[in-house]
Amino acid sequence: MQIIDGGVNAPKGYEASGVEAGIKYENRKDMALVYTKEAASVAGTFTTNVVKAAPVVWDKEVVESGKSVHAVVLNSGIANAATGKEGKEYNYEMASEIAKVLDVLPEEVLTASTGVIGMQLRMEPIRKGAPLLKEALTTERDGAIAAAEAIMTTDTTRKECAVTFEQEGRTITVGGMSKGSGMIHPNMATMLSVITTDAKVSPETLQEMLGSIVKDSFNMISVDRDTSTNDTCLLLANGVAGAEEIKKDSKEYEALYEAVSYVATELAKKMAADGEGCTRLLEVTVKGAKTKEEAVILSKSVISSNLVKTAIYGKDANCGRVLCALGYAGVDFDPEVVDLTLYAGGEELVWIENGVLTDFSEEKATEMMGNDVVTLVCNMKQGDAEATAWGCDLTYDYIKINADYRS
Repeated sequence: MQIIDGGVNAPKGYEASGVEAGIKYENRKDMALVYTKEAASVAGTFTTNVVKAAPVVWDKEVVESGKSVHAVVLNSGIANAATGKEGKEYNYEMASEIAKVLDVLPEEVLTASTGVIGMQLRMEPIRKGAPLLKEALTTERDGAIAAAEAIMTTDTTRKECAVTFEQEGRTITVGGMSKGSGMIHPNMATMLSVITTDAKVSPETLQEMLGSIVKDSFNMISVDRDTSTNDTCLLLANGVAGAEEIKKDSKEYEALYEAVSYVATELAKKMAADGEGCTRLLEVTVKGAKTKEEAVILSKSVISSNLVKTAIYGKDANCGRVLCALGYAGVDFDPEVVDLTLYAGGEELVWIENGVLTDFSEEKATEMMGNDVVTLVCNMKQGDAEATAWGCDLTYDYIKINADYRS
C-alpha cells in the first residue's frame, strides 16, 4: 500500500467540486459534490442518535435498497435535523436538483448535511448551487480540496487521505474526506465522511467491510461526548480500475480492507486532532485486556473523561484521573497490576507501575505533554486483547466556540 496526496476524486472515475451557494454564510464554500459516471456500489453507517437528520433517513433507505448510486451531495451551515416532514421534502428536493443537472435519478444521489440543528434548509441556495457544482466538477486535485473545504463548519483544517495498492497488475485507489470538530462521540462514525474506491465490490461485501472498519476507526474517537444527529459515513466502489470483483475471504479483500481501514483511521485521527478548541491529540491504547470489547470500553472511557482531557490541556500528569476513568468504565480488572505509561516526542515515561505511582519527574512529564500528540498506554495485564481510541484536550476555547456557535 502506498500513501498518496489525494482526496475523494483520487480513484479513477470520480469527480468532485465545492462551491459557495449562500446556504447560511457569505463568502465561504458550503456545498460539495462527489460524482461517478459509472454507477457505484455503496455502503453506509449512520448515527445511533434517535433524532436522525433528514439526509440520514434518506441515505439509510438508499443503502439498504442495495441499488447503485452516482453521486453524493453535501452541504454545511444547516443540518436539516429536527425539521419534520418539511425537512425530508427539502432533502428530496436537494437530491432531485443534483439528479437533474447530472441526468440521473434522485434515488441515485445520496445526501449529507451539517450545521445548526432545527433550521430549515432553504431551497433557493440549493437550486443555485446544483448547476455550479456540476460545472465545477473535476478530476483534478483542486476539486477534492474544494469539496473537503465546503463541508467544514467549526473545523480549522480540511481532512483528506488517499492510498493505492496493486491488484492483478492494476492500481486500486482509495480516497476520502471527512469533516468533524465538535459533537463527536464514539457511537457510530463521524459527522460526515465520504470514502471512494475504483475497486469492484458488491454492496453486501462493501457493507460488511465498512461496518467492521468503522468499529476500529470512526467509532474510536471522541471530542465532547455528544453523538451527532447527522453522523454519516459512505463508502462507494465504482469498479473503474478494471480489476476483477473483490470477493470476501480473498487476499484482494484483505488488501482493500487494509486500504479503506487506513483511510478511515487517518480521517478519524484528523478529526480528533482538530477537536473544537483543542491543542493536542490524545491517543489511548489499552492492552492486556481480557477481550477486545473490554479494551474498547476502557480506552473510550479514558478519552471521554473531561478530567483526563483537562489534565492533558494543562500538561498536568494527574495520572490518577486515568486510573479513575478505567475504574468506572464498567469492566472488572485488578487495579493493583495496572501499568500506565506516557509516550510523547519520542520519549517514554512510566507513570504507574502495578497500580502504584512511580517516582517520575513532574517536570519531564509536563515537557512531554506539551507535544502535539500525547499517547497513554494502559497495560491491564488481564489478557491479550487491545484497542486504541483517539480524543483531544478540553480547553477554554471549546466553551467559547459552542457558546457562540449559532452567531
